[in-house]
Amino acid sequence: MILINDFLKGNKNTLEDLDVIYVNRGPGSFAGIRNSLATIKALFLTRKIDYYCFSFDDFIGFDKSKYEDVPNLCKKFKIKKNLINPIYLS
Repeated sequence: MILINDFLKGNKNTLEDLDVIYVNRGPGSFAGIRNSLATIKALFLTRKIDYYCFSFDDFIGFDKSKYEDVPNLCKKFKIKKNLINPIYLS
């Protein structure tokens, strides 16, 4: 949350300015993904901020180096809102 708050503050925003969050659900370490998703779920439960959990593997045929348009990619590939399905590295 410290990093999120610092990021928002650096961009002159607050949590109240957010209505949706996009989070990459992996692949990654178990602890890292678990902590990230727990933070996002807490924001959803306490602040009613919706979230989309995606993996770049969800965007079949898309150039993964150009991820700045994640909201539109989630719409295009019909990523479901508030669904968590983590991808952990083994």
